[in-house]
Formats: sequence, structure tokens, C-alpha cells
Amino acid sequence: MAKKKAATKEFSIEDKLHALHQLQTIDSEIDKIRTVRGELPLEVQDLEDDLKGLETRIGKIDTDLEDKEKFVSSRKLAIKEAEELVKKYNKQLGSIKNNREYDSLSKEIEFQNLEIELANKKINDTLAKIEFLNQTKGTATEQYNERKEIFEEKKKELDNIVSETEKEEKSLLKKSEQAEKVVDDRLLSAYKRIRKNSRNGLAVVSVERDACGGCFSKIPPQRQLDIKAHKKIIVCEHCGRILIDSQMFETAEA
Repeated sequence: MAKKKAATKEFSIEDKLHALHQLQTIDSEIDKIRTVRGELPLEVQDLEDDLKGLETRIGKIDTDLEDKEKFVSSRKLAIKEAEELVKKYNKQLGSIKNNREYDSLSKEIEFQNLEIELANKKINDTLAKIEFLNQTKGTATEQYNERKEIFEEKKKELDNIVSETEKEEKSLLKKSEQAEKVVDDRLLSAYKRIRKNSRNGLAVVSVERDACGGCFSKIPPQRQLDIKAHKKIIVCEHCGRILIDSQMFETAEA
């Protein structure tokens, strides 16, 4: 821990201000690159999520269809078995010698016929559900194909933009990491927080015409002198942005 603190003290306030300005310049360039991509990354992600959702939905429908088709097959088999029993019992009726056996077989035949009737009803109900599921699957598949086509177009467009800017962005990110090393953790966290809360991503601005370059509020003369002295980190009392003098901007750009 002691070594880390000693390393931080090696950099003066002026060094940190220069690093913050450099960091802001680099990050603004990265922002421009990402602005070129616009809403495409979010659109691509949303489309990808939609496709996954539709794939899951179609998969569940397929599973449901498979279960229902198996049920229909099992009911058809049950009908066949019941019909065989009815035939068997009808044959046995011819050789019956007493009313008790006759009544027993008649009831069994009646029962099997009711089973056949019930099985047919269940088959018809299930076939209606299968038809509905097939229609639902057809709609979902159509939606999937439409979204997939749009996704592939958007993904291709995004990949082209990324391939054009990826090298530059990686280079800028490396420079950003180098600049961050000069700034202590607390100040870096503040810089990132201000950038996040700022609409234009500016956390470090210069004083222009006696005013903050971020919110354009007037800066008192004494405060301007303190800013030019580069002896301490000064923020705008109105917007919270880190202030540096315009001369530092010009020096850095030169």
C-alpha cells in the first residue's frame, strides 16, 4: 500500500490536469466513433434477443406437438384394442348359456364402446389443438424468418462499421489507459462519474470568456487565477465539471 501511495505522489497537480485533459480528448474521440455506430448495437442486440425468444417459443411448440401426436397415437391404439375386445365379446355372446354371463358380456361390450367413443372425442379435441399449435408455429416461424433477415442485415452493417473503426478505437483505448495511470483513483472515479452524468460526455472543460466551457456559468476572477496556477483541482460550482485554463488546452493541442 505504501508503494502505491508513493507512486501517486510522483505526479503533480499540473501533471494530473494535463492527463485529465488528454483523457477527455481521447474519450471524446472514442465517443465520436461510438456515435457513428448509433443505435445499431442496441438494435442488433434486441433483434438477437427476439430471435432467441422465438426459437424458445417454437421449440416449446414442437415439444407440445410431439406430446399431443403421441397421445393421439396412444388413443388410436386403445381404440384398436377396444374394437378387438368388442369383436371377441360379440363372438362369445353366441355360445352363452345363461342370462348372467350374457348380461356381463353385454356390459363389457357397452363399456368398450364407451371407451372407443371417449377416445375418439379426445382424439378430435387433441387434433384441434394440434391444428392451432401448427398455426401458431407457422406465425412464429414467419416472424423468426423476417427478424432473422433484418438481424443479418443490421449485423452486417454493424460489423462493417466496427471493422472500419475497431483499430482506431483500440489505439485510443490504450492511450486512455496510459493517461488514467497519472490520475489517482479518487479523481479518476470523479471524472468518470461526471462524464456519465454529462449529456455531451465532457467532464473536463476550459474557461472561455470568463465562463465554464460546460455550462457557461461565470467564473469569479480569483477562481480563474487559481485555475491558471495549476496548484489544485477546481470544479465548476454549477455543473461540477473539472476546470482547466484555455492555455493548457492550447499547449496540449500544440
